[in-house]
Amino acid sequence: MKTQPARLLLSLLLFSFLLTALSGQAGPNPLSVQYEELTAPEFIQAIQQSGGICLLPAGIMEKHGPHLPLGTDLFLSREIALRGAHKEYSLVFPPYYFGQIFEARHQPGTVAYSPELVWNILEETCEELSRNGVKKIIIVNGHGGNTHFFSYFCQSQLARETDYQVYLFTPDDGEVGDEIAALRTTDYGGHADEVETSMMVATRPDLVKAERGGTQSGRDRQRLQDLPFAYTGIWWYASYPNHYAGDGSTPNKEIGELSLESDSDQLAELIRYLKANDPVGTLQEQFHREAKDPLKTGQ
Repeated sequence: MKTQPARLLLSLLLFSFLLTALSGQAGPNPLSVQYEELTAPEFIQAIQQSGGICLLPAGIMEKHGPHLPLGTDLFLSREIALRGAHKEYSLVFPPYYFGQIFEARHQPGTVAYSPELVWNILEETCEELSRNGVKKIIIVNGHGGNTHFFSYFCQSQLARETDYQVYLFTPDDGEVGDEIAALRTTDYGGHADEVETSMMVATRPDLVKAERGGTQSGRDRQRLQDLPFAYTGIWWYASYPNHYAGDGSTPNKEIGELSLESDSDQLAELIRYLKANDPVGTLQEQFHREAKDPLKTGQ
């Protein structure tokens, strides 16, 4: 009879130990990388854990041949951003679909905002991110028509002082270029083509209708090939009036995975570097100090 309390105490201690062990195995819930999923207290932790870095996955609403969804660029830029952030923690902003897409205004579903709005919303988004502790913003662009705009936006950071930095992620596609080329069945493209369709197969296969990929032509019409020494905004329409460059009827998931993994690996490398280094911030501060008194700088 005297041993029952001791046995009961031992059982309780053992039960408590097991609960502690199981709790330790489960560990704390990891912070989400997705900006919109965080609570306000978690957001503060995320800023600290990310080193004040946020990825801005940018796309557009536009036709992608007859077989891919209008938001293809949004899906792919966000997939690359999420994969990169999971490899090296950073925040990932919600899908950002404000950009330059005037060349597709003749196609159904295109949303083309005014240049002023596109500029202002990007600038104000960056300023709001900075106000919330994000000091390094990496644009992960999924839309070719945005490239020059985003490059110019980055250049404009030298026009006035800010307390944040903007980077345009520029992956080296040659990293897996030979492997992808060996798997491709077509040798032309650029928009909704075999590679981009393959990336969507690896990301959202439920939205890919590859059987429709051959119902329209994605060949270059070459309607301005004889225009000498000039650039004109109508060039894309002259070449690809269907807003389709390539043939997306034969996607290959392996191609998609190679491309997505290569880009996200390089993105993670950039995030890792920016966590440990701040050469751009230092140089920007020095530049703006000197810009205030350029005559003295030039002595």
